[in-house]
Amino acid sequence: MHEMSIAQGLLDIIREEMEKHRATVLRSVHLHIGQLSAIVPEALSFCFEVMTSGTNLEGARLDMEIIPLRGVCRACHKEFEIQNYAFECPHCGNRDIQTISGQELSIVEMEVD
Repeated sequence: MHEMSIAQGLLDIIREEMEKHRATVLRSVHLHIGQLSAIVPEALSFCFEVMTSGTNLEGARLDMEIIPLRGVCRACHKEFEIQNYAFECPHCGNRDIQTISGQELSIVEMEVD
């Protein structure tokens, strides 16, 4: 389960940012998770909860927004949402597609005191 190492990385970043801003309480964290990132939100949420239990971060809410997989066709230059992982342009049928979203994992916002 790679979500455990992802949760640890997120917590390292969160703690570092809280220290920079002299925050002591974490209320919530909002993440963007790309559809193609291979992260299972329920597993990440479970790992986050387990790893924050008994710490000063316990009780923090983890909000996750799934970012759809989107691409742009390198032939006709049109953007579209990639459905069912079919990397084929729905406009011209070309298969030379560049992904432009759906792979990210980022902390968008943290609510702290």
